[in-house]
Order: sequence, then C-alpha cells, then structure tokens
Amino acid sequence: MDSYEYSELLKKLETKIDNIAQIIKPETIQARLKEIEELESSADFWSDAKRAAAISKEKTQLNSMLDRYTKAKTALEDTKDIYEMASSEADEETILEIVGEAQNLEKLVSDLEIAMMLSGSDDSKDAIVSIHPGAGGTESQDWASMLYRMYLRWAERNNFKVETLDFQEGDEAGLKDVSFVVRGVNAYGYLKVENGIHRLVRISPFDSNAKRHTSFSSVMVSPEVDDDIDIEIEDKDIRVDTYRASGAGGQHVNKTDSAIRITHIPTGIVVQCQNDRSQHKNRANAMKMLKSRLYELELEKQQALKDGVEKSEIGWGHQIRSYVLAPYQQVKDVRSNKAYSNVNAILDGDITKVMEDVLIAQQK
Repeated sequence: MDSYEYSELLKKLETKIDNIAQIIKPETIQARLKEIEELESSADFWSDAKRAAAISKEKTQLNSMLDRYTKAKTALEDTKDIYEMASSEADEETILEIVGEAQNLEKLVSDLEIAMMLSGSDDSKDAIVSIHPGAGGTESQDWASMLYRMYLRWAERNNFKVETLDFQEGDEAGLKDVSFVVRGVNAYGYLKVENGIHRLVRISPFDSNAKRHTSFSSVMVSPEVDDDIDIEIEDKDIRVDTYRASGAGGQHVNKTDSAIRITHIPTGIVVQCQNDRSQHKNRANAMKMLKSRLYELELEKQQALKDGVEKSEIGWGHQIRSYVLAPYQQVKDVRSNKAYSNVNAILDGDITKVMEDVLIAQQK
C-alpha cells in the first residue's frame, strides 16, 4: 500500500466513523448514562428488581457501544496525526510501520460497525431456528441436515449453547424438520440474516448417474421472546395435536403421545416440539416457539410498513444464498453480493464473515 492509497484509506475510515457517530449519537448515549447513574443512586431503584435488571442491561450495552466508538475514533485520530507528522518529516521507518498496521485499524472500525448493527432491541436475545427441506425428497432433506450441522458448528465455534426442540429424521437420509434454540450474546443479531431460502448445487451422492442437482431448504429465525413481552394467543386461534415422538427405537422409543404440534389458524404458522418426555414441557416450549414466530411476524409487518412495501412470502427460487459445489466451488449471498471460495469451511460453520458482510450491506 503506497502513501496515496493509505491517505485514501484514512479518509474512508474517517467517513465511516462520522457516519457511525450520526447513527449512535455519542452525546445522547452519555446523557442517557448520566440519567441511569442518577436512577441507580435513588433509594427505591432496586425495589423493582425487573426494572432494575432491564436498566442495568441497557447501561452495559450503552457503555460497551460508547467504549468501542471512543477506542476506534481515538485510534484513527492518533494514527492520522502520527502519519501526517511522519510524512512532513519524511520519516520512512515510521510511515512503513503505520501503513503495516492498516489492517488492524480497518478491523477496529469494522468491529465498531458490526457492534452498532447488533445494538437492536432484539439482537442480544437467544434465537429460535427452524430448518425445513423443500421439494426434492432425500436430496433436499440431506441439504437441510447439512445446514443444521453448519449452524451447530458455528454455535460451537462461538461458544454458544444449542438446545434441540424438535428433530424429525428423513426417510432415507437427512431430516424432515428441525427446530432448535441458540443461546448466547447476540445469537439472534447474527442468525437473523440466515432467515430465508438456501440453495445448494452439487453432484448428488444419491444419483447413480452422478448428475448435478439443485436443492432448497428454508431457514426461519425468530428472537426468543422474554416473559415481559406480552403476546396474546386465544385458545380458539390454535389447534393442538399430540403424536408419538420419533426416536432411536428399542427401549428408548417413546410409548406415549408426548410430542406436541400447535397450528396457529389465523397465520397458518405450525410449530412442534418433542425433545422432552413430558407433554406439558413440550407444550410450553411449543408455545414459546409460537410466540417467538408471531413476534417476528409482527416485526416484519412493522418494517414493511416503515419501508412502504408489502411483505411477500418467501418462495422457492427466491434464495438469499447459493452454495455451489459443482462444477465449481463458491458460496454467494445475493444481499451482500459477495462470493466466497472457502466453501468447505463455511459448511463447517465458518460463516461469521458471511453474516457480517450481509449486516454491513443491509445497513448501507
């Protein structure tokens, strides 16, 4: 990187910092933190434990955002000052050292961008994820299983916990349906960009003629609703079905109808849970899944009204990302318009960069 390119990079990063400042409004954050300090010093603050916990959480998030912004802004300003001084004195050794740190400076600003994009009211929540194979039988069911493994590996890489709520094996391979909760900081903030249709192109291992096949699976992601979010579901609006949970067979087979399937009649949303031997626990988990899906649906409607567009149903052929394994290897996301050649690593859960690229593209 020559001097001109580095100067242009500094200008670019300065513009990003200015844009971020306009969005997060550091002065507003500081004013709110001062208000919170005054609230915490009041005698009755801790009498309402629920409210106190919510405000304490807000304080932590605001402090984190302000610290990240201050760190990135200060680092950029200091680097710019040193670079200008070194340039005026023709100090080539210092210039080379600063230019060599360009990647670290870019990452600092990029991390700030990502933190800003994950500061929504629901981003810090746990995520409920459901994967459904499309038409195509065994081929699509195997693709759904590959996606499930990809998210499990991603969760493992990021030290997130996963709790499976429902799993139905495929007829020959793969799976017919799976729902699970990913628990960790900003789990929903990252996984929300996975919401949509995922397309796979490969030489099918199930085709004796070794022909190329295209498969689709849908991924649905909702924030796990907190108890303080009131979502009213009337009994007349749901249909509850019980069935025998699938299992490995033998002594482990479930001999009672403990699995629960709930259909929300007005929206057509169907959720099911069979991870517990207790029908009551499965019903409670299924209701939480339904509430989360209804909450996500309401958020989508509000966003559609804000954007002035009608929400369209996701259909096959409207994929958000394509994973091509043959005749070449590439993963491409239509929202960020970026392509990645590390296909095997992505399918092994290395998808954080892909997610972050989408978050940045959506912010723009």
